[in-house]
Amino acid sequence: MIDLRSYFEPVGLDLYSDKDRWETTQIGRNIEKHSEDFFPDLKFSEIAIFNVPEYGGSKNSGEEEECRIRSSFYSLYYKNLPRISDLGTLKLMPARKESFKVIQKICKELIHNGIIPFVIGGGHDVSYAMYKSYALLDKFITLTTIDSKFDIGLEDDNLASFSHLGKIIAHKPSHLFHYTNLGYQSYFVSDIAIEMLDSMNFESMRLGELKASFHEVEPIMRNTDFLSFDISAIQSIYAAANFYAAPNGFNGEDACRIMRYAGVSDKVTAVGLFEYNPNLDSNNQTAYLCSQMIWYFIDGYRIRKNELNPNVKDCAKYTVAFEDGKNEITFYKSRISGRWWMGVPFRQEGSSNLQNYYVACSYGDYEMASKGEIPERWLRTLHKFIE
Repeated sequence: MIDLRSYFEPVGLDLYSDKDRWETTQIGRNIEKHSEDFFPDLKFSEIAIFNVPEYGGSKNSGEEEECRIRSSFYSLYYKNLPRISDLGTLKLMPARKESFKVIQKICKELIHNGIIPFVIGGGHDVSYAMYKSYALLDKFITLTTIDSKFDIGLEDDNLASFSHLGKIIAHKPSHLFHYTNLGYQSYFVSDIAIEMLDSMNFESMRLGELKASFHEVEPIMRNTDFLSFDISAIQSIYAAANFYAAPNGFNGEDACRIMRYAGVSDKVTAVGLFEYNPNLDSNNQTAYLCSQMIWYFIDGYRIRKNELNPNVKDCAKYTVAFEDGKNEITFYKSRISGRWWMGVPFRQEGSSNLQNYYVACSYGDYEMASKGEIPERWLRTLHKFIE
């Protein structure tokens, strides 16, 4: 593994110099942190946290010596913490383009070595650099964003928080197998944008729809490789430290539930938490919420089941045939965890044999199929293979 130390500033002196500051089970006592004379040995890390104070494409800013989320996170309690490293604060390059290349390089290295990069931003466009790290690894991924908007922008727009998704979609060659937006608010999104994503067999769930069926977040996270969370999707009363904060959105508990679902997912290999503005966090409430969101991700991670795909031998199998006589869907329910998948048939290039692509789903998808309706999640995936 390459030496990453030169890319980071150590955490604040007060966070590691006073050994008696943290109690035995506080995270600050148990996390490996980059100090002036020590850098974590990443060979033993499962999650690597670092903050990126890059706001060149955002109306937020973060001009301060130490990330407030870090100190709030260190103060939380957790028994039997996974092997987590805090790499510190990314050193920005003179040009944004160069900073983004460094982020790509770091995330590529971490993901390649089975370490989850947990990035605290910075503008939401840092997601573009994280996505490109998967492209460098030649991995096709599912990206899920928690955002009140789509951030598609216009074709001629420069890379920015409001346009980064458009840049990801336009990136060639594409490594975006699927995209899901959770929590968009209709008055922030044009019908044209919704229709465009739908025509690409991408997925979006309006805030009200999601709140009415919050359990559907679980299978979506099990299909996700990279989770990108814009805190402007959270109500301003819970996350006011954001230039784009609005009165409607997720509450603090919702945000933590989403992060726990992401932690439980065996497929999630990178997480970004973006648009935190410390200059607006006069009472540290947003920092406290963000630190608790990280805590819940870790809490979910601790109980991962190693069920990236269903082990068919450990599953109950249900086949639903439709009246048209052309379609049938096979569902798999894990006897170990109770989680559901459905098989989507496809042919690999050069092969005449059908194989199954497994899509995480919910019991609701099985109920829908049993009533004669083909689940939208199954159809969207099928279309990706036949188009």
